Amino acid sequence: MANFNYTQESKASADNMARRDVLHRLFKERPMPDDQALTVLGLYMRSSALAKILFVNELYEMIKNIPGVILEFGTWWGQNLVLFENLRAIYEPFNQSRRIIGFDTFQGYPGISSQDRPSETIKVGGYATTPDYRSYLEELLNYHESNNVLGNIKKHSVIEGDVTKTVPTFFKENPETIVALAYFDMALYAPTKKCLEAIEPHLINGSVIMLDEFNSKEYPGETVAFKEFYKQKGFTFKKSRYIADRTLAIKE
Repeated sequence: MANFNYTQESKASADNMARRDVLHRLFKERPMPDDQALTVLGLYMRSSALAKILFVNELYEMIKNIPGVILEFGTWWGQNLVLFENLRAIYEPFNQSRRIIGFDTFQGYPGISSQDRPSETIKVGGYATTPDYRSYLEELLNYHESNNVLGNIKKHSVIEGDVTKTVPTFFKENPETIVALAYFDMALYAPTKKCLEAIEPHLINGSVIMLDEFNSKEYPGETVAFKEFYKQKGFTFKKSRYIADRTLAIKE
């Protein structure tokens, strides 16, 4: 892990980046044992990171009374999957049908199309994780689930591979699936379009589609895919209370 080199696009100024370096130093030099550091992570959490957690909670609150699974397309390191698992333990600990399924290649983007805008991250291999990261993420999810109610019943899956192939296969093997929340964070046209088409028969009134890069000039592929999918289908739209550029499409 120490040799892993990854460049992530950021809109932060040089001053902001310098301040982040201060936080990284303070975290590395923390004068407390690791077990206590894990209970006070708020000490090292910037407001933007806290906003993301509040946002995931906002999504969960929207679907508490909607049956179905939670799908995430593009998990990267998998933080959202763990947050959803623990939020389920808080809001509906006995709902064993609320499965959480994440899809990712874990090797980065296999390709981009002409509808996408190349950048430092929108490229073949963009958002790759470390080797065999899926196994590590599974271990983390197993740990959290085992600590929660009904921990003996596995209610999560991490599916590795190209979503244009794995997602249609998932629904073919699980035709009973109802989708309460579909979290789209792939930024690309082709996989977004394929997954939207795959989930459509499994949506019900109140189902939520979260679009991470909707109306983004830097990442046009996701919006182009949704506009082609949307047409005359019934959705209402709203923005997140916590992250203004996150768009929520709610099935009518």
